[in-house]
Amino acid sequence: SIDQAVEAGLLSGAVTLVWQRGEVLQVNEIGHRDVEAKLPMRRDTIFRIASMTKPVTVAAAMALVDEGKLALTDPITRWVPEMAEMRVLVDPAGPLDQTVAAQRPITIDDLMTHRAGLAYSFSVVGPIARAYAKVSLRQDADDWLAEVARLPLVHQPGERLTYSQSTEVLGIVLSRVEGKPLQTILSERIFEPLGMVDTGFWVSPEKRERAATMYRLDASDGLRHDAMGPVPVREPRFSQGGAGLLATVDDYLRFVRMLLDGGEVDGVRVLSGDSVRRMRADHLTDEQKKHPFLGMPFWIGRSFGLNLSVVTYPSKSSRLFGPGGLGTFSWPGAYGTWWQADPENELILIY
Repeated sequence: SIDQAVEAGLLSGAVTLVWQRGEVLQVNEIGHRDVEAKLPMRRDTIFRIASMTKPVTVAAAMALVDEGKLALTDPITRWVPEMAEMRVLVDPAGPLDQTVAAQRPITIDDLMTHRAGLAYSFSVVGPIARAYAKVSLRQDADDWLAEVARLPLVHQPGERLTYSQSTEVLGIVLSRVEGKPLQTILSERIFEPLGMVDTGFWVSPEKRERAATMYRLDASDGLRHDAMGPVPVREPRFSQGGAGLLATVDDYLRFVRMLLDGGEVDGVRVLSGDSVRRMRADHLTDEQKKHPFLGMPFWIGRSFGLNLSVVTYPSKSSRLFGPGGLGTFSWPGAYGTWWQADPENELILIY
């Protein structure tokens, strides 16, 4: 259990929440948000949510789709001319200078489903992995994009799914479409209408003490708090659409409720029902589901929506990933955050 992990010194703490049919049934505040300072975990503790940022960026993009400012089939080169002449590796693990031309432009849909041919350093191997590892996220978005655009794609656009910095590129597209920083777009489209008062790419200085310290587990020394520095209190040089958000459990609950309720919460609509259906639909081909995801047989009994994993066969999925009825959707974060929404049981779990 989580309590046992905290007692054993394997975990600093956690906040968990169970919501069903309009009610919060349970909230657990376990352990500490800062072990040394003996600050307890609280319901309003602010966490770095890593890749749980991705569905939020996609939802903001779908709000622009609803307004006709974007279409899923649009080539991204309309807004990202840096990616006009992409090359594709002959061998995904081979030399970077052995490439062929991309057969078609990358589309908005490719970015949302990680089928663009972009990558992360940890989702590929060989020279391309080393090249991605050298691209700094501490520069501004335009410089970062120029560097990524010079790297070859690992496969043809649309061919298969490679987990990637596609959502970073999507965030840049949104900024260029709207002529505004990504934080402003997410605030206007998602956070403000839904009342997500503690969510953003940085926190105000007075909220910093509510933030959970980031620990890593060292085999010999136990929990070490040198994994990351303090949470940012000003706008980062590059607000990453794929990873940069901070949020509380109640804020993220409002976002997930919006997706579960077809685009609205408490009478406030942020997405059309059609856009939410697209986010929660099965977008992978049978052939694409045969490929492992980060080395795991991830697509057994489930598929990928627009940056959401979606249960397609509960009996197959539950053997690997635990219970969740047909259509259950989720997307976790690398720093240990997780959630899922089960439409059959009108149930949301957040960890």
